[in-house]
Amino acid sequence: MTAQLFQPYRLNDSLVLDNHILMAPLTRCMADADLVPTQAMADYYARRADAGLIISEATIIRPDGQGYPNTPGIFTQAQIDGWRKVTDAVHAKGGKIFMQLWHTGRVAHPFFWGGEAPIAPSAIAVEGTVPRMRELVYLTPKAVTVTEIAELVSDYAKAAENAIEAGFDGVEIHGANGYLIDQFLHHDSNRREDEYGGSPENMSRFALEVVDAVIARIGHERTALRLSPGAYFNMAGDARDREVFDYLLAELEGRQLAYLHAGIFDDAMEFDYLGGRVSDYMRGKYGKTLVGVGSYTAHSASLAISEGRFNLIAIGRPFIANHDYVAKVKAGSELVAYSDEMLANLY
Repeated sequence: MTAQLFQPYRLNDSLVLDNHILMAPLTRCMADADLVPTQAMADYYARRADAGLIISEATIIRPDGQGYPNTPGIFTQAQIDGWRKVTDAVHAKGGKIFMQLWHTGRVAHPFFWGGEAPIAPSAIAVEGTVPRMRELVYLTPKAVTVTEIAELVSDYAKAAENAIEAGFDGVEIHGANGYLIDQFLHHDSNRREDEYGGSPENMSRFALEVVDAVIARIGHERTALRLSPGAYFNMAGDARDREVFDYLLAELEGRQLAYLHAGIFDDAMEFDYLGGRVSDYMRGKYGKTLVGVGSYTAHSASLAISEGRFNLIAIGRPFIANHDYVAKVKAGSELVAYSDEMLANLY
């Protein structure tokens, strides 16, 4: 039933995966006070190197992108060197690893970098508090200027370059889950009236500029993107969002990305304005390599791949509970059940 999961998969001429199982990006908040990856993180990722591809935890591209405590960065030399220990450990075990590049936008908090307001497409706050530090209430963000948007695009490209210097096989741009790039793509958070708001073309502009800048810096075969067409996290849905993603996905089809990754916690969720599941909507608009995610088991993922709904599967919490997830699934062994208590340590 799951045999096809263990067949190699060619992402492109530069990268062949040993199997169809990806380790999903999982925020663990385990970097040191300078946001440098630790030896425990290197050991944690190395134990999971039999995944076809590891996608690192989301990694902030610059200080004002931080919205959670102790999330690693990729903007100082010490951080680059710390990540090199991680990639060396993964590669020594025969694994492959991409870095997920992140800016949290309006859910960043100046507590972490000592600044003033966070930044976002528009000055619209999200209700709530910072995870793991609930005493910090989200603030009303500052709407970025066009000049500041250009700086952000440059910072994403530099972060991608730093990731390659740190030994990563590529990067996944985090354009999903209610964070900065995603905030430009939804009407709930983007009320701009300039060239970055209003129409599908304008609302897609920032995402495409980031993608193009990263491709120009490190190559299309090393560049991937995660998207959330269905607004579900720190974001309200709007039927007009579909037109934005219709346009964006058509544009991405011609950019030869390493892959496109659906951003959803549970792919059983359905969105009326998308006509059903996020992965099915994306498959209908994007014909190249698509990564599914969201509460799949090995069996249900294998079935979905056989039905052509996506090409690869990203597994999240089961990888936290089972560092040997791939070996256990291949052998038909019982998996350890995930529990939130596991988040306190890097097993």
